[in-house]
Amino acid sequence: MDNQETIKLMRDMAMDASQKAYSPYSKAKIGSTVLTVERKYFSGSNVENSSYGATICAERVAILKAVSNGFTKLSKIYVYSKDGWPPCGMCRQMISEFATNDLEIIIGDKEGNERVYKFTELFPEAFTPEHLRK
Repeated sequence: MDNQETIKLMRDMAMDASQKAYSPYSKAKIGSTVLTVERKYFSGSNVENSSYGATICAERVAILKAVSNGFTKLSKIYVYSKDGWPPCGMCRQMISEFATNDLEIIIGDKEGNERVYKFTELFPEAFTPEHLRK
């Protein structure tokens, strides 16, 4: 599968996941798909809670599904929302834990627009596990 086919599959999976979002408070439906270095795909949607601090974003759901299945190195992340929202700060920190050096983040919206970033562009000074190994 070439890169464009991979991105299309990830977009389709993220869009599908967004429809399963539990967002009775914000009404925001967000879906995300992660691709591991082993070429395994995991998707998730945002899950809100009346205690807003207990809300979990789609990106973190997808990452936790990958990690709980034994996959800890991510090569791509697709984030889909109606308006093309980027990952929040908490998600960026979670991504930094499992990102490969060349991890790409693709952000898509309902119009079909996509923006592609290297993770280091979105989070240039991430606190990573390497900081704790020094």
